[in-house]
Amino acid sequence: MPRLLLKFESQLLREIPIGTRPLTIGRAPDSDVHIDNLAVSDNHARVFAEGDRLVIEDLLSLNGTYVNDARVERVALRDGDTIRIGKHELQLDTAHETSAGEAGGSANLRKAPAPKINETAVLDTQQQRELMRQTAAAGVAASAGRSSRADQLRQATLRVLRGRTDRPEYLLAGKLTVIGNSKLASIRLLGWFAPPVAAQINHRDDGYYLGLGDRIPKINGQLIQGPTRLQDGDVIQVGRVRLLFSVQD
Repeated sequence: MPRLLLKFESQLLREIPIGTRPLTIGRAPDSDVHIDNLAVSDNHARVFAEGDRLVIEDLLSLNGTYVNDARVERVALRDGDTIRIGKHELQLDTAHETSAGEAGGSANLRKAPAPKINETAVLDTQQQRELMRQTAAAGVAASAGRSSRADQLRQATLRVLRGRTDRPEYLLAGKLTVIGNSKLASIRLLGWFAPPVAAQINHRDDGYYLGLGDRIPKINGQLIQGPTRLQDGDVIQVGRVRLLFSVQD
């Protein structure tokens, strides 16, 4: 079964099998390929089978759809073609061999491998729950033996400056910190309109990175477009909540 490889800055985020029905791409939450980025229109483009070929069609998007760096309205795709939508890329792989569990056409269209714990991705609801479940189990192991001496000496914290949360301050101890109103979120946002996963913070070897969730967060008043490294003293804003990021020796 052919598939699309969703990438951001060369990092693989998702693998999306292409089934028998059209595959929608956009910022709308019900898109088959959901890309939460201001450069992406709600209904940006779609990929569908036409005879024995795959076709991509731009749906009158504001910023356009590009195939191999050329803006297109409607064009047939070939194996290896790169589709650029906003700052994200979708690479077509028609040589992918699927397992029996993946076969089934449109019924399995949204199925994708669970992302790694230290990977920032645009996630659907099922993946969010699975990722947070894995994080709860992995947090203990990560703090037990995988941190270097430098990591042990440097503690990152978030202090609430404004807004409703379940605690005034948080220690970022695990590889992934989820900000939202889900019961499994590391930082619980309170209020009726707080999303389950508003944003994410990934702890990588070279520092802490703020990533997108159901909302586009701000760092020091500026919207981010993708995973952005945090600096000591940065102010993160998610909705009405403002958090001060600190790293202390």
